[in-house]
Amino acid sequence: MVSQLSEAVLDVIADALVDKGYLCLSEVFPAELTDALRRCLLEEELRPAAIGRGAEQQLNRDIRRDKIRWLETHYEPDSHYLDLMEQLKQGLNRRLFLGLFDYESHYALYEPGAFYRKHVDALKGSQNRILTTVYFMNPDWQPGQGGELLIYDETQQLLETVAPTHGKLVIFLSERFPHEVLPTKVRRASIAGWFRVAGSRHGF
Repeated sequence: MVSQLSEAVLDVIADALVDKGYLCLSEVFPAELTDALRRCLLEEELRPAAIGRGAEQQLNRDIRRDKIRWLETHYEPDSHYLDLMEQLKQGLNRRLFLGLFDYESHYALYEPGAFYRKHVDALKGSQNRILTTVYFMNPDWQPGQGGELLIYDETQQLLETVAPTHGKLVIFLSERFPHEVLPTKVRRASIAGWFRVAGSRHGF
């Protein structure tokens, strides 16, 4: 299951990040990979997601109720996904000189009733997380089932309501865009990930 991100797709992503700081793309990755990632998520054990960083991490079900598992290279679908993210990193570094250095990501499973309140992925100026990615794996999602990703601007105005449909990739600048996951009425699967620069602090 080898796949390459085309130069044309990398150009589209880079242009959108320069123009408005975020974008949504569909069918960027092979359908068989998306299906395999979903199976891998549903077959492995997950744990409740925490908030905060380092020793200050804590569970808070008033803020988020998803369950997660970090991607690991010994799982074949995980390895293929991480390889595509490496291609994305290299392509954006060539085009935008972002200095992206490494990438971490986890599966996120939202059972019915789960949500994630509005938050940002990096503190302003921290350069802890530079670029956020979200990949959706929900083949049967329909309008009205909830679980949409809401993206806001820096003045808290709603910019985009993103349906969590199968094979959709969302990318945005981590410091600039508050976002939230609306309560879902059905099981909702995704992969959340973050690119960092060299020397940035882990654990946020």
